[in-house]
Amino acid sequence: MISALSKVTLLAASTLLLGACAQSPTGRSQMLLFSPQQMNQLGADSFNQMKQQEKVSKDAKLNAYVSCVAKAVTAQVPSSYGISNWEVVVFDSKQVNAFALPGGKIGVYSGLLNVAKNQDQLATVIGHELTHVLAQHSNERLSRDQLTGLGLAVADAALGSSQGSGAAMAALGLGVQVGVSLPYGREQESEADRLGLDLMARAGFNPAEAIPLWQNMGQAAGGKTPPALLSTHPSNESRISELSAELATATPLYQQARAAGLTPQCKR
Repeated sequence: MISALSKVTLLAASTLLLGACAQSPTGRSQMLLFSPQQMNQLGADSFNQMKQQEKVSKDAKLNAYVSCVAKAVTAQVPSSYGISNWEVVVFDSKQVNAFALPGGKIGVYSGLLNVAKNQDQLATVIGHELTHVLAQHSNERLSRDQLTGLGLAVADAALGSSQGSGAAMAALGLGVQVGVSLPYGREQESEADRLGLDLMARAGFNPAEAIPLWQNMGQAAGGKTPPALLSTHPSNESRISELSAELATATPLYQQARAAGLTPQCKR
C-alpha cells in the first residue's frame, strides 16, 4: 500500500517529468531536467579547468586556422539559441579529438588536424560537436542519469557544492587525464552527424568531405582503440552510409551558401 508521503513524492516527480519533456531539433523526445543557465555554468566550469590542466597551443597560425573554421560554422547558429560569443581553444595534444560545451565553448586537440586534412573536414567535426550543444545532449545525458539515480551525487556537486569543478567535468563526460570521452549514445551521435553536416554546409563548407574525414578516422585507428570521436558511434561503415544519405539534404544547402557568397578561405 502506498503511503501518503509516497503519493506526494510520486505526484511531485510526475509533475517534474511532465514539465521537463522536450524535443530535439529532429523531433526526438527528450527529458531535460536542468536549465540552460545550469548547463552553461557546468560548461564554463569544465572549460576553465581544462584550460588550467591541459596544454594550450601557442601556435598562432594553428589557432588562427581553427578559429577561422569555427567562426564560419558558429555564424550559422540561429540567434534563438542565445549564444552570441563562442570561445575557441586549441589544446596541444596528439589526441584526435574535439568537443563543444554548453555556454559557447569549443576545444580542438591539435592531433585532430593530422586526420581532418582540410577546412571542410575540420568544419565537419566542429559542426558535429556544436550540434551536441544545440540539441542539449549533455542536459539529456545528465537528466537521464539523474532519473536513474546514477547522477544524483554528480549533479548535486556540479550544481552547487565545493566539488563543483571536478563534478561538472564528470557530468559532461570530460576527463583531464584522458581528454574528452563522448558521453552520448548512438542515437545522439547520429543526430549530431546529420545536423552537424547541415550546419557546416550552411556555412559554405563542402559536406562531401565528411566521407573522407571518417575514412581517415578509421585509418587513424589502425585496428586499435579508435579515436575518441568514434568511441560511442556505430561502425565507420554505418556512419559513412548515414552521412552519404544525408548529402542529399546537405549538398543543396552548401550550394545555396556558396551562391550567397559564403566561401570560407581558412588556410592552415
